[in-house]
Amino acid sequence: MTLLDWFSIAAIFACLILSFVFAGSETALMAFSRARMLRLEKKGNRSAWIVNRLLESRERLIGALLLGNNAVNIAGSSLATSLFLLWFGDVGVLYATIAMTILVVVFAEVLPKTVAINDPDRIALLVAKPIELVVRLLGPVLAGIEALVRWILQVTGWTVDADRPVLSAHEELRGTVDLLHQEGSVEKLDRDMLGGLLDLRDLTVSDVMIHRTEMITINADEPPEDLVKAVLAASVTRVPLWRETPDNIVGIMHAKDLLRAVQAAGGDLSKIDVAAIARPPWFVPDIRPLYEQLKAFRRRKTHFALVVDEYGEVMGIVTLEDILEEIVGDITDEHDITVSGCKPQPDGSVVVDGAVPIRDLNRLMEWALPDDEATTIAGLVIHEARAIPEAGQSFTFHGFRFRVLRKERNRITALHVTPLARKPVRAKVLEARSP
Repeated sequence: MTLLDWFSIAAIFACLILSFVFAGSETALMAFSRARMLRLEKKGNRSAWIVNRLLESRERLIGALLLGNNAVNIAGSSLATSLFLLWFGDVGVLYATIAMTILVVVFAEVLPKTVAINDPDRIALLVAKPIELVVRLLGPVLAGIEALVRWILQVTGWTVDADRPVLSAHEELRGTVDLLHQEGSVEKLDRDMLGGLLDLRDLTVSDVMIHRTEMITINADEPPEDLVKAVLAASVTRVPLWRETPDNIVGIMHAKDLLRAVQAAGGDLSKIDVAAIARPPWFVPDIRPLYEQLKAFRRRKTHFALVVDEYGEVMGIVTLEDILEEIVGDITDEHDITVSGCKPQPDGSVVVDGAVPIRDLNRLMEWALPDDEATTIAGLVIHEARAIPEAGQSFTFHGFRFRVLRKERNRITALHVTPLARKPVRAKVLEARSP
């Protein structure tokens, strides 16, 4: 072989190496963790800063990688074809095609992309500076190519919006958390907490409030002695006070304020002026999103609010604890009254309290019952049945069979829920919340 042949062989391998770099860089720069790269940039990593800037001009980055990769592949194939023609004559075209196809596919496509996909962050940091230089050098050419491509798309009726995401940021986060949970990187408890945090924008106050039928209230016109006993007997520290009718809430009695008043009165309960120590009630609409209510609690530095509907009627109460429970799960203390609300059965079915929230049951049992039209399990059955069923009636919907076990007046108090696709259900106990 002549010196020119050796030069052609060296040039072919140089093209393959450059193709290796371009192909691996393309995979790494499209698959790296943007969150990790942003964190590295904040720590002062120069390469991470370059990677993030390259991604801001994604069209130009992809254009530079594709242009460079195709250019070196075509150049290498042309050199190989001319060399094989010189060695083998006309049949050399066939030999060059077979040889370059194998080399490009294996060593310039599959191998670099496999390496890059297994460690995209490290590879992206490694190639950041060389690729930035390539993008700058090919800038004028890429600008012309981008203009031509956009013109072609415009003529054919395609609308290009590079900044428009397919999913919202919340949906992307939720999908990432679910994926990491399936892979075993995130435990169920952590997934539920992150999911509950993301759900705050989708839930309203009425979804988590304590219903008026479960509220503890006291008549403000009762003698101070009876009122003090009632407050001390309550399992909560804040009690709404009403006058004339239970719907007419006139104030909120805090147990600490009452104890201070008792101390100031020297233990003489008849001297206590209930109206003077009661705090003014705070009313919030039932349609307010939970994340707004959480900000309102922080802004007002209070943990308690009364929920009203569009007509101003009291529907229930919402506390800071209710919102936090949507994130971390049920919070109980030594004064909470715990009532068993969910009892898994050996056959995979569940006996559940009618007042158990659908979201809590879904979270604990990993079910997917819809909670758009109803908040509780009993409410879901009534909504689907379009009536108030009697004890003993059964219904089948959403892949579950619901049988009414107990009913008190117009309220369903117990249900037997059986998933039609029989799955083993882990024995967990759901406790109904108390105010």
